[in-house]
Amino acid sequence: MPDRRISIRLLLDSLIRFGRNDQVVLAGLAVVIGLAAGGAAIGFRQGIDWVQWLFYGFGGERVATQAAELPWWRLLLAPTLGGLLIGVFVYIFMPDRRPQGVPDVIEANALHGGRMSLTTGLKAALVSAGSIGVGASVGREGPVVHLGASLGAWAAQRLHLGRSLSRTLLGCGVAAGIAASFNAPIAGVFFALEVVIGHYALTAFAPIVIAGVTGTIVSRAYYGDFPAFILPGEHVIASFLEFPAFALLGVVSALAAILLMRTIMFTEDAIKRTAVPRWLCPAIGGLMLGLIALSYPQVLGVGYEATDAALSELYPLWLLLLLIVFKTAATAVSLGSGFGGGIVSPSLFIGAMVGGAFGVIATEAFPHLSSGYGAYTTIGMGAVAGAVLGAPISTILMIFELTSDYALTIAVMIATVIASLITRQVQGHSFFTWQLERRGIAIKGGQEVGLLRSIKVEGVMDRTYDTVAPDTPIAQVRERLQQAPWGELFVVDGEGRLTGTIIFSDLHEAAFDTCHDAEWVASSVARDHPAVLQVDDDLATAVEVFGASGEVHLPVVADAEGGRMLGVAHEHEVILTYHRALQQLRAEERGEL
Repeated sequence: MPDRRISIRLLLDSLIRFGRNDQVVLAGLAVVIGLAAGGAAIGFRQGIDWVQWLFYGFGGERVATQAAELPWWRLLLAPTLGGLLIGVFVYIFMPDRRPQGVPDVIEANALHGGRMSLTTGLKAALVSAGSIGVGASVGREGPVVHLGASLGAWAAQRLHLGRSLSRTLLGCGVAAGIAASFNAPIAGVFFALEVVIGHYALTAFAPIVIAGVTGTIVSRAYYGDFPAFILPGEHVIASFLEFPAFALLGVVSALAAILLMRTIMFTEDAIKRTAVPRWLCPAIGGLMLGLIALSYPQVLGVGYEATDAALSELYPLWLLLLLIVFKTAATAVSLGSGFGGGIVSPSLFIGAMVGGAFGVIATEAFPHLSSGYGAYTTIGMGAVAGAVLGAPISTILMIFELTSDYALTIAVMIATVIASLITRQVQGHSFFTWQLERRGIAIKGGQEVGLLRSIKVEGVMDRTYDTVAPDTPIAQVRERLQQAPWGELFVVDGEGRLTGTIIFSDLHEAAFDTCHDAEWVASSVARDHPAVLQVDDDLATAVEVFGASGEVHLPVVADAEGGRMLGVAHEHEVILTYHRALQQLRAEERGEL
């Protein structure tokens, strides 16, 4: 009997330890985040339908067909009036008076330790749902990613989790959002890891997988197990001689991706150079969008209906070519003028049209070697989207999940890799990182920079230091310098304010010549206005100041105006602290902590 009690006690202890394990806790949280993000994706789509019904009188994804039956004035009025409302809302309520999306998630992960505001996330979702509902030529996947990431970050903040776990929960929200949007859990997982998290460590991989699967289950329970696009049956690659055509399609897709990104940036810059108030820009963009939609209503909204039509080989060559041009223009006008929304759906739309047009031409030229232009349409979707998003792996996996076609996936791999390589060489960035760079935010080395920014000078400064008063005789200064542990004295007045610093070389002739001892004091030889750090500066700022000043010890003051001295920061201690934090981060990613 005692042995049985001991065994039960050991089992209970093991279960308690198991329940307290970080990975077990993360797995449970991943399920919760997956449920929340999946539900948020459903709510977001319902919000789009509601706004669409309010402005156009219909809901759903058959926008092009139903918009074509509307009177011309409504096609102009809906995006114009909607743009005005969106512009006013963004101007009043959004941080930096701009919509938010995937670039802000990448920034939060890289530079802010996975911290995001749920309030901002909800407002950003309202802006994007309203933008898509009034017809803006943008995607719904990016806003869902932002909303899911905001939910994950909020949970991490409420639970007071550390930097590594916060970034993982943010990734869980991203994966669940993408998975719920496309009914593609594998693509959701790899999008989160490839685009946002930036590594594939098991500690992050496992919970992100759980969240992605959970988000997919929620979506399937509500909408059913249907793919995001209506795809034709399985394709059979006609001949290995067709692979050069797939490679050439990759080159053409890269050109389309580069054109799309540069057109958006050109439009954004052109609008900024005008004297039009920022809050009015979306209304002007909406009017321009409406003018395009009068002839080509396919450009309105996410464009899934037109993408499905291209995949089903329903569009002639001339329409495919025109839709490439006008969808690019509509997307540039929408994003450049300040509507909220993503770039995923437009890049898939344009990719489908590029692939379809290429397929028509290739099939006409070599009918016996072609797999049909529907196959090229699917390949073009993956190639353009992968190049624009800077996410070739997750894009390839998404196409595979949507088609379950191994042969076609090989062709998608060839075209997507070539398109991504060319785009990266020409542009140097994906669309997301380019947006961040234009805001002056460098993500290269982002985790390391974010780590430096997460540590404050107050945590590394030395509170023991030698001070002298401004009127201290030079003989005493000379004696105190010989005893100072860092070879530096800090001149501090009666109110504790720093007025200068003194090192041995500042004494000049007074270092050995005592003839001026009767007339010189500390303030006579001190360096005025020395480089300083403020107590709430981060280590990134400290590294910059150390580099610019050439100093190895810097005084730390309470604030720039008062100048009250609180301590000393040593360059070697800053570097050592950063090194320790970086080692801990790498260990967490490898699952060693």
